[in-house]
Amino acid sequence: MTFTPVEVIALIVVIAAVVKMIVLLVNPRAWIGFAKGVYAKTGLVQMVGLILAAVVLYYLLQEITIVQVMAVVAFTALLVMVGLAPEIGHFVKKYEAQIKKGTLWKQYWLYTLIWIVLVLWAAKELLL
Repeated sequence: MTFTPVEVIALIVVIAAVVKMIVLLVNPRAWIGFAKGVYAKTGLVQMVGLILAAVVLYYLLQEITIVQVMAVVAFTALLVMVGLAPEIGHFVKKYEAQIKKGTLWKQYWLYTLIWIVLVLWAAKELLL
């Protein structure tokens, strides 16, 4: 059976999700230890994440449009909303502190720039 690159990406997500759920059911502390180890170097994690996001976007755009990608982003964001809703108080406090210090945009400028590019790109495809 031959998989397309997008199918390989989906398969990786399926395998990672199954492994994560099994580990969380069997030994949640092991997952937390793993996550702490992975996220210990946040700058490196951000760089790897950005590179992998670019690769995934490249392959997605071989099969679907940026508009369809953004629709999937909406679906994913809604699922994340369900999971993070109980934690929102922590995030609000963090962001309020960053706004007060004037560091919010300094910390998230690249992330924000990426979102602006994606939004403008999708809007162009939809409206022009």
